[in-house]
Amino acid sequence: MQSATPGYELEDIDLLLTDANIATMDSAVEAPYGAIENAALAIKNGKIMWLGEQKNLPSFDVFATPTLSIKGQWLTPGLIDCHTHLVFAGSRAEEFEQRLQGVSYEQIAAQGGGITSTVKATRAADHEQLFVAAKDRLNTLLAEGVTTVEIKSGYGLDTANEIKILEVARLLDEHHPINIKTTFLGAHALPPEYKGRSDDYIDLVCNDMLDQVVANNLADAVDVFCENVGFSYTQTKRVFEAAKKHNLPVKCHAEQLSNQHGAELVAQFNGLSADHIEYLDEDGVKAMAQAGTVAVLLPGAFYFLRETQLPPIALLNQYKVPIAIASDFNPGTSPLCSLQLMMNMACTLFRLTPEQSLAGVTRNAAKALGLTDRGVLKVGARADIAHWQISHPAQLSYQFGVNKMLNLCIMGKLI
Repeated sequence: MQSATPGYELEDIDLLLTDANIATMDSAVEAPYGAIENAALAIKNGKIMWLGEQKNLPSFDVFATPTLSIKGQWLTPGLIDCHTHLVFAGSRAEEFEQRLQGVSYEQIAAQGGGITSTVKATRAADHEQLFVAAKDRLNTLLAEGVTTVEIKSGYGLDTANEIKILEVARLLDEHHPINIKTTFLGAHALPPEYKGRSDDYIDLVCNDMLDQVVANNLADAVDVFCENVGFSYTQTKRVFEAAKKHNLPVKCHAEQLSNQHGAELVAQFNGLSADHIEYLDEDGVKAMAQAGTVAVLLPGAFYFLRETQLPPIALLNQYKVPIAIASDFNPGTSPLCSLQLMMNMACTLFRLTPEQSLAGVTRNAAKALGLTDRGVLKVGARADIAHWQISHPAQLSYQFGVNKMLNLCIMGKLI
């Protein structure tokens, strides 16, 4: 829990946080939430360089060291939203109304609605329009303690517009405090111009689209919507094979509406995550456990689509599959831009514990993005730290609508 030996001095510290209770979320700390009470934490060059009980704090120059007292409140890792579709244009409020009148998600998609309607609006928007709208959404997440966000493409569905979305995501990473990770989701839906020619569209995704995405360094991972209203197991495998040739990790929208065995497939490719997974079976869970693939639960979509098939939480726990939680923020099936709300929903809808919920938006969310430098508070990790006015970490999942965040550090800088 400490980086120091007796006699060690803290020199040239950028920021020292004292009088803190720290939910490290580090599984190596044998306490609920990896908690260390009456603790201190030192930051240098954007990383944590010392962490432990304050009584063991090495000597330091009290006059030369910037210090912030946490006053007995709690620090956690900065939150991570590991599944969003944050760059898009338009609204699908009318479809929301349709669903309330009994029209299914599949019927809406067959009528040219769903993802296709967002594609039309996104294609018509320019870089600036998409950037401004997405920045506002990021600001909302930032205010809740989110420090890392994954952004998927998938609303362009042609080469130029998929590139446009990913370029906007990269620009957001450059011009917003939140760190952005990008995922190429060209295989999100079949565009109207390829109706009846899904294999031809997958050719485009695997060749022209992916080649240009890689050439311009626009994606950190590749995703596919493997579903009866998306792409088949065989088509998904083709995209994964193409991604593998470019050394890009894969993930999958899997088992959301039916069991297409996408989770087993992504596990075969040692994929980062299988997301949604309401219809996941035991074989899929076993495959994920063996591959170390993270289960990403998306309670916002479950809630918004009024789904009744629960993800197999007991099986995931039985086989010790890491569980992450994300907002799935998108205009059609989860227009809910709040990771704190997702934490509450994961507990109330899926019966996760508050500790599992917090792990799902920190440690396990980092793993779902292939990141090893964040998601826990420990020596050497990025100093992405949220300071909360709470008396216990369970409050972060228990209460919604009253934001208890007081301060936020990203790479050691107070935002």
